[in-house]
Amino acid sequence: MRLSYSALDSFQNCSLKYKFQNIDKVKEPKSKEAVFGTLVHGTLKFIHTPSLLPPKLEDALDYFSRNWNSDVFEDELEERNAFSMGVAMIQQYYKKNDISDANIVDLESRFAIEITNPKDGASHIISGIIDRIDKTEDGYEIIDYKTTKKMPSQDKVDNDLQLSVYLNAFLARYPKEIERLDKVTVSLYYLKHGVKLSSTRTLEQLNTAKQLFLDVIAEIEKGVFVPNVTPLCDWCGYQKMCPMWKHKFKETRKIDSEEVNRAIEDYINLKSAITSTKTQLAELQEKINDYMAQEGVDRVFSNEGIIAQTLRKTYKYDEQQLREILEPLDKWESVLKVDGIALKKIMGTISPTARQNIENAKVIDKETKSLTVKKK
Repeated sequence: MRLSYSALDSFQNCSLKYKFQNIDKVKEPKSKEAVFGTLVHGTLKFIHTPSLLPPKLEDALDYFSRNWNSDVFEDELEERNAFSMGVAMIQQYYKKNDISDANIVDLESRFAIEITNPKDGASHIISGIIDRIDKTEDGYEIIDYKTTKKMPSQDKVDNDLQLSVYLNAFLARYPKEIERLDKVTVSLYYLKHGVKLSSTRTLEQLNTAKQLFLDVIAEIEKGVFVPNVTPLCDWCGYQKMCPMWKHKFKETRKIDSEEVNRAIEDYINLKSAITSTKTQLAELQEKINDYMAQEGVDRVFSNEGIIAQTLRKTYKYDEQQLREILEPLDKWESVLKVDGIALKKIMGTISPTARQNIENAKVIDKETKSLTVKKK
C-alpha cells in the first residue's frame, strides 16, 4: 500500500473521508484555506529558488499578488483579510530571515520510502513532500512551513509524527547521517507568528513512526470506514456524500416532508427562545439576590407568589490530606480514577504508539442522543 502522512492523518480523523479521497478517488474541491496555504508555500519556494540575485520583498509580494485566486472567497471582506494576512506573513518572513544567507539543499523534495511489516513481510510505501532541507554548520535542518493561526506547544513539536516521517525520508536519502542523528534538526515554521519551533528525534521515535503507519495500514485493510463528526467537518468537501450531513443538502435530495421541516424550524426557534429566557431569568435572579442581601431576608413576596432563597453547598476533598489518611490503610489506589483532563494534557507529550494504545483502550460508557443548534 502507498500512504502519505496526509492520508494517514485523514484516516485517523475520519476513516470515511479517507475512503472517499484515496479509495473511491472522489476529487475534493479545494478549500480557501488550502488554496491560501498552497500560494504561501509557492511564494516561499519562489523566494528561495536559487538565482543570481535573491528576490526582494517587493518581488515576493508581486508573485503573491499575481497568483492570488479571488474565486474561492465568499465575500470581499473575507478575501481582503486573507490577502492582508498573506502579505503580513511574507513581510515578517523577510524581516526575520536573511534570504541570501540560507544554505538550501532542496525545496519541495518528493520522497517515497519503503517500510516492511515484520509480521507478514509485506512492503508498503510512505510518500510525501518536504518543504525545505537546509545544510547547517554541523548538520542539516528539515523545515515544514505552517500557515495555521494556532501555534502548538513545544511538547507537540517534540512528538510530531509528520516531522518523524520527514526525517525517515531524509535518512533514506542520506543514510550516513543516522550516525549523527543529534545533528539533524526538524522544525515547524509558523509563518503567521514568525516563529520556528525545532526539535530532534531518537531512533526509537523514528521506528515508532514507521510502526504507526503499519498499524494504520492494518486498520485500512480491514475495510471498515465510518464517519467521525468533528469540528474539521466544517472544512470537508465530502459533506454531500457523508451520511452524517445528508440533511444539510435536503433541498437537492427532495426527501423531507413539510412536517419535518416545520419541526426543525420550530425546534430551532424554541431553542433560541429558551436561551433568551434563561438570560432574562439570570438577570432577574441577580436583582432579587441583591435585594435579599441588602434587606437581610431569604424570602420575598408579591401578588404572584413567594420566592425563597436556599443555599446549596458542594464539597470536595483535600487530596493531600485524603492521601495521608488512606495510604497507610492501603486504600488510596482504590479511590483513584482516570482524569480525562489530565490525560488530554499529556497526550501531546507521549509517543504516537502510546497515543494509539490509549485510543484503543477507550470503551463506550453510555450512549445518549442530543440535539445542538447552530443558528443561521
